[in-house]
Amino acid sequence: MSQNVKNIVFMLSILSFVFPQRDFDDELEYQNKSIKSLKKEIIFLQDKLKTMSAQEESSSNKIIALEKEIYLIDRLISELANEEKNTRKMITETEIKLTDQDDSLLQLRERYKKRVLKAYIDGRPSDLDKIFSPVAWRQSVYRKEYLKIISAKDDSIRKSIKTLLIEIGQDKLNLEAGLRKNIYLNREKSKQKKELKQKKFNREKQLASLKINKEEMSEYLKEKSKGLKELEEIRVAILEDKARFEREERIRKQQEALRSKNFAQLKGQLPWPIDGKVVTKFGRQWNPKLKTTTEYPGIDIRGKADMPVQTVLNGIVVTVTYLRGYGTTVIIDHGGGFFTVYSQLRTLKTHVNSEVQSGDVIAFLDESSSEYGAVLHFEIWGNGQKLDPEKWLLK
Repeated sequence: MSQNVKNIVFMLSILSFVFPQRDFDDELEYQNKSIKSLKKEIIFLQDKLKTMSAQEESSSNKIIALEKEIYLIDRLISELANEEKNTRKMITETEIKLTDQDDSLLQLRERYKKRVLKAYIDGRPSDLDKIFSPVAWRQSVYRKEYLKIISAKDDSIRKSIKTLLIEIGQDKLNLEAGLRKNIYLNREKSKQKKELKQKKFNREKQLASLKINKEEMSEYLKEKSKGLKELEEIRVAILEDKARFEREERIRKQQEALRSKNFAQLKGQLPWPIDGKVVTKFGRQWNPKLKTTTEYPGIDIRGKADMPVQTVLNGIVVTVTYLRGYGTTVIIDHGGGFFTVYSQLRTLKTHVNSEVQSGDVIAFLDESSSEYGAVLHFEIWGNGQKLDPEKWLLK
């Protein structure tokens, strides 16, 4: 693990306190939790990599660990991008607010100026002069009460001007801090992208070396297959999660608002998550390299690296995780016991508990170590079973 990654994680934990972002509490809360989780994972991986180097672990295990490191750096880049987006939004809103505040300040100052001019410069007899002339006791009382009202109004204007000046000063400080932070985030994002590119180059180099050694390659494929077991464990946990009943109500309201059909009614009508050819089918598959037959729980769709991955229907994101051999994975709950799974992703555009609509871009397709190049692993779960996605996608 590079010192660079450690530095950026540390700086991210500090930057969230640079200045207040009043209107982004929910997003900031998510980002802070995500960053803390990433920090723990990075520390864990650091220790693991040190141990592996000391014990001269197999090349396949080192590549798996390197792929996890790539995933973590990519997540950091996504968090930096989210933070940068929020900062830009805050800057824009603060600039608009400052313009409005300047207009309000100008109006208050003009009002106060007119009141002073009228009180001290206008010498012509007027109704105000008549009130101020203590001809009789009753008029004197009126004069006293009227002066109280005028004095209170002037105090109110002066206090408003003072409060507005303080707010403008604070907002200008926030704006300056936001601009500095935005520059920093942009630089760090560029730096991490270079780091990520180097890590991926190292992975491809090690994979090329691994392919020469059949025994090591077989071990690597076995390690990758463990990702599907991890996904099955996640599926069981999601189905047992009590929070899904609350999601059902949210999804029902979402479907009503969008006037969309429920998942069960759309067999053979769902849009494809990416345009491409199916290179691995659902069901029983013979693996000539491992010489084994396995039940494949989804399909692999060949695409191109960095192409957008879209949701097939509205729903709620329930899981964003890393799977060994399958990289970044997003799982969406569509209600009625139906879920979709998207793996081999990069540059996430969503997070857990986000509501998504059909066609929303949730991420981009990652480069893959598959023999087919960049592929999207896609699954559909329904009624407690794994379903053949090709029967549900539009023909």
